[in-house]
Amino acid sequence: MEWVKRLNQSIQYMEEHLTDEIDIERLARIACCSSYHFQRMFAYMAGVTLSEYIRRRKMSLAAVDLQNTDVKIIDIAEKYGYHSPTSFNRAFQGIHGIAPSSAREEGVSVKSFPPITFKVTVKGAEEMNYRIEKKDAFRIIGVSSPLSKEIEHNFTIVPKMWQEAAMNGTIQQLAKMIDTEPYGLLGVSACGDEEDWKYFIAVPSEKERGQFEEYTIPASTWAVFPGEGTNQSIQELEQRIVTEWLPSSGYEYANAPDIEVYLNPDPQNAKYEVWIPVIKK
Repeated sequence: MEWVKRLNQSIQYMEEHLTDEIDIERLARIACCSSYHFQRMFAYMAGVTLSEYIRRRKMSLAAVDLQNTDVKIIDIAEKYGYHSPTSFNRAFQGIHGIAPSSAREEGVSVKSFPPITFKVTVKGAEEMNYRIEKKDAFRIIGVSSPLSKEIEHNFTIVPKMWQEAAMNGTIQQLAKMIDTEPYGLLGVSACGDEEDWKYFIAVPSEKERGQFEEYTIPASTWAVFPGEGTNQSIQELEQRIVTEWLPSSGYEYANAPDIEVYLNPDPQNAKYEVWIPVIKK
């Protein structure tokens, strides 16, 4: 499939530039999506974040260089983009469990992480309910936090935001201001390539925003997936969307925010919808 073919082309680009500073936006352009959606797709399909995969590949090749050449360790570190011996030592030890100097000792074991190849696997998985919905631009109001362009750095930011919003009364205040569809509390990842990345806890509303921030969700076509369960189950649903539904759907990611709509805010018994912006291939 074309979508999977482009992902594999991005892997080939990475392999050709492991001794360079890898441009994530270039990878995303090869895959025909935003850098945010590329990193999400990669993590769900590969089971490892993009930055960790790149680190593993670089350290695999660095181990080969250490064991098969007499090149100085500092020069090998430079080759793979580590300008500080300390940062190279930390990265190497994090992958192989030993210092770079120890890799040159006879009989020492190191790890190898070969390049990933993506392919579509047909599964007998459970059904997935969804609908395709076109929606005009709509306004949301709420609170936001900046996000890093490397998504693994955001794994602590978003849960902390929700915890603080629940404790300081923000969620209760926002819930009273909902007056347009979709009627729920929203988690919005606004991460287009032409904007600073932000995560919003917000609601759709035409009311005066008061102390809250406002943002406009652009007119888009959405693939909407309902679900229920815990906060963990929403992550599992998003993984299934990327790995099972998207490759064979006839759609691909559009350049618009991802939205989680919480219809019931109870984190242990949540009812929610995942809104994925899509365009026809």
